[in-house]
Amino acid sequence: MAKIVLGIGTSHSPLLVLGGSEWEYRSQDDRRNKSLNTLDGRKLSYDELVAERGEPYGREADPAGFPALAARAEAALDRLAVALKEARPDVVLVVGDDQGELFGPDNQPAISVFHGPELVMKPFEHLSGMPPWANQAFWAGYRMDLPHRYPAAPELGLDLVHGLIRQGVDVSSSDRVADPAVRGFGHAFGFVIQRLMKDLSIPMLPVLLNTYFPPNVPTAARCYEIGQKIQAALAGSASPARVAVIASGGLSHFLCEEAFDRELVDALVKNHIDTLTTVPQAAMTSGSSEVRNWITVAGMVSHLSTDFVEYIPVYRTPAGTGIGLGFMTWR
Repeated sequence: MAKIVLGIGTSHSPLLVLGGSEWEYRSQDDRRNKSLNTLDGRKLSYDELVAERGEPYGREADPAGFPALAARAEAALDRLAVALKEARPDVVLVVGDDQGELFGPDNQPAISVFHGPELVMKPFEHLSGMPPWANQAFWAGYRMDLPHRYPAAPELGLDLVHGLIRQGVDVSSSDRVADPAVRGFGHAFGFVIQRLMKDLSIPMLPVLLNTYFPPNVPTAARCYEIGQKIQAALAGSASPARVAVIASGGLSHFLCEEAFDRELVDALVKNHIDTLTTVPQAAMTSGSSEVRNWITVAGMVSHLSTDFVEYIPVYRTPAGTGIGLGFMTWR
C-alpha cells in the first residue's frame, strides 16, 4: 500500500525564476498582452482593462517593492523544500499542466500518467516566441536549458494507471520521451526538480492535466474526484512507497484576482469541498487554469492537515495585472 505522507502546493511563475529587480520585465509584457483573462472568461488588452477597471494599484505595483515580495516567495519555497526533505518520500507525484511541451493539439489528453523509466526535459532552444529576458539562465530555473534526464517511477505509475481505470477514470498514459527536440517534459515538472527537490534524487511520478487547452479541460469537480481516486489507487498498490504529492502552478494570473485566490486558499485549508468543486470553468482559463492542479491534490490529501500557507498577491501594473503566488503544505 503506497501512502501519501505530504502534500505541497506551489506556484511556478516566471517571477520565481527571475530576481525581484527583474520582475518589471513581466510588467512590460502585461502592457503588451492582448489576452488578459478575467474571471468571467473574457480576454482583454491592457488598454481595455484600464478602461473597465481603472488603475487602482499604483502603490502596490511600484517596482521598488518587488524585491521584498520576491524575498517572501523565496522564503516560502525554502520552507517547502525543507518539508519535502524532512518527509523522506520514496516517490514525488507531481500534478502539473503541460503547455505544448510533451503534448500538443494533435494529441491532448485531459489527464495522462507517465509510467516510463525516466523524464526527459524539453530544452528551451526549441521553443519559439519567447521574450528576450527568457534566456538560457531563465530556462535553467525550469531545468529546460538542456535535455536533462531524471528517474521516474514506472512500477507505481502502472499501478496508478490500473487503479484509475478500475475506478472509471479512463486515463491516458505515456512511457517515453522519443525525441526531446520535439516533445519533452516542461516547466511544471522542471521547477519542482530545480527549486524543491534540489539535491534529492527521488523518482518522480508525473500526472499531467490539460488545464489550458479547450475543449477537454476537466471541471473542478472532476479534478477533486480524480484526486480522491488517485489516493485510492495508490492505497491499492502493492508498493510500500511513501509518496509526496505536489500541485505545480497557480494561482490567479495574468490578472491578480486576490479575492478569488483567498477564497480558494481558505477552501483548501478547510477542505471545503463545495467551494473547491464549484469553481466555474470560466474562472480557470489561461494561467489561472492551474488551480485545477491544486484542487486535484486537495482530493488526495483529505487525510492530512494544512500546516503552512503563504499567499502573496503581486500587482505588476496599476491596472492589477500580475499573479497570486501560493505556497502550502499538508502533513
